[in-house]
Amino acid sequence: MANNSKLVYSTEKRMPRKEDHSEKRDIPILPVAKQRVIVRLDKKARAGKAVTILEGIQMSQKDMEALLKRLKTRLATGGTIKEGSFEIQGDHCTAVLNLLKKEGFNPKRSGS
Repeated sequence: MANNSKLVYSTEKRMPRKEDHSEKRDIPILPVAKQRVIVRLDKKARAGKAVTILEGIQMSQKDMEALLKRLKTRLATGGTIKEGSFEIQGDHCTAVLNLLKKEGFNPKRSGS
């Protein structure tokens, strides 16, 4: 019976685990009410489709994903986080402003 196990034992010192730096930020996170959140509508380079963009939200990645999930559920639409800003499919600026105010943010509308 051949043992094809690739398990290796070592008598050397324990190897330290790699640290996860994905949650660390250099920028201190402001309280939700003091953050400057901009909500705007974008149609450029999207084949005429409207996308609601949220910029300026400072949270950990885990909290951002949870907030995006709540927004997508309440708006019944899709969305993603790209380069620290939220992109929500469709023209939902007024609804997003109202939802963010309920979450404790102080959002501002940019554009018309």
